[in-house]
Amino acid sequence: MKLLFLLGLIAACSAIPRQQRKFPDDFLFGTATASYQIEGAWNEDGKGENIWDHMTHTNPTVIKDVSNGDVATDSYHNYKRDVEMMRELGLDAYRFSLSWSRILPSGFTNEVNQAGVDFYNNYINEMLKYNIKPMVTLYHWDLPQKLQELGGFMNPMVSDWFEDYARLAYQLFGDRVKLWITFNEPREVCYQGYGYNTKAPILNATGIGEYICAKHLVIAHAKAYHAYDKDFRPSQGGVCGYTTNLHSFEPLTDSAEDTYATELRKQTDWAIYTDPIYSEEGGFPKDLVAIVAAKSAEQGYPRSRLPELTEEEKAYVRGTYDFFGVNHYSAYLVSATEHKLEQAVPSMYDDIDVGWTVDEAWPVSASTWLRLAPNSLLNVLLDLQSRYNNPVIYVTENGWSQTLEAGLMDEDRVRYYNAKLEECLDALDAGVRLKGYMAWSLMDNFEWMQGYTERFGLYEVDLTSPERTRTPRLSAFMYKHVITSRSVDQEYRPQTMTMTIDEGH
Repeated sequence: MKLLFLLGLIAACSAIPRQQRKFPDDFLFGTATASYQIEGAWNEDGKGENIWDHMTHTNPTVIKDVSNGDVATDSYHNYKRDVEMMRELGLDAYRFSLSWSRILPSGFTNEVNQAGVDFYNNYINEMLKYNIKPMVTLYHWDLPQKLQELGGFMNPMVSDWFEDYARLAYQLFGDRVKLWITFNEPREVCYQGYGYNTKAPILNATGIGEYICAKHLVIAHAKAYHAYDKDFRPSQGGVCGYTTNLHSFEPLTDSAEDTYATELRKQTDWAIYTDPIYSEEGGFPKDLVAIVAAKSAEQGYPRSRLPELTEEEKAYVRGTYDFFGVNHYSAYLVSATEHKLEQAVPSMYDDIDVGWTVDEAWPVSASTWLRLAPNSLLNVLLDLQSRYNNPVIYVTENGWSQTLEAGLMDEDRVRYYNAKLEECLDALDAGVRLKGYMAWSLMDNFEWMQGYTERFGLYEVDLTSPERTRTPRLSAFMYKHVITSRSVDQEYRPQTMTMTIDEGH
């Protein structure tokens, strides 16, 4: 079946492709999205308010273009078109998140919104109709506002609230969903949302909020994992993991000081959220624990601002995973002495007191923080292989931003994807247990504090059209070719910009 997106011919490259390595036949290729960024229908059919609804409505100027996710790409009404796009690409899997407040308007399980349940059942069933595996994230930053008013991740009860929600999701959808992720990007939840002001709920409790949140979040993850492992896995047979955003951090020089500074930056950005789960010893990273305790004492606090896990909690959290979900985008060079920025006191980055920079030769995207750095994804995957005894890994996000004006011929994104997919092949050659790759994103969406000014989609979305028309970019054709051939061809360009659906999808 052909769609009506004929944009004309593109000259096929005449170069002879070099020998290509193949991805395994069972390697899952997919794309990823998040509920608040695409669903819209923010208050329809019984959905409750979440922290992004609340923030964008009460403090709209925190968003760069003063926009919000009230309608977004309107996947609530266009989910069949979403699945059609998955079929056009030939996806093996699709990673999306549930909106906690669409299912549980108040956040609590005493009131279940059947219309929200129906929406996700329809979405999941539509995927399965075409053999597309749903990979479901339980929490992608959109906490019910009612729970935030009770303290959100500052309240230790959040782990019980999250377990209750997770159990309900497993009960409702686990007969069909076999790939579960508890949390997406805990640093962005805890540091940006509670320790700083660049994600909802912009609590900005620097040096305290991020650390309290970290403890409560890893315990919440463990409770949801144990619930699945004990009470649902025996009958449902799926797997449950956890997704973290990992930039590549490399020392600016080969000095011992810069090497140690790099380790500290890793500990604050991701190991504080992953060591308790994936390391053999469990608990928060020892260097960070010692540094925060010492600085807290110097600053007059009666106890460390980083609340440690008890021995019982360490044991409970350690090993609660079936796979490691990696979100990866960019890289930094870390120094013990140079490139330091003024930091709030107290704060997480004041605690470690290191500097970081980038190589200006690395191509930059529409996002100032996102550059094409050589081997950045490979470095991350090899680091995890070494640090955590070679866990099963899925790349659950990886992508490149551009402005809307860049249009459909997104050659920069094609270059980025080709480079990072080659690094996936390098990782497989090195023995990394990499099982899948989810491109961010299926389509343009609400990019958090940047609104709609940065576009990550394989498909362009016309936000001026009532139908939110989706049109494939060049990168969509490139990714389809990767999936079809199970290989990376740097020279491939489509002969037409007409997207078709193959018989298998």
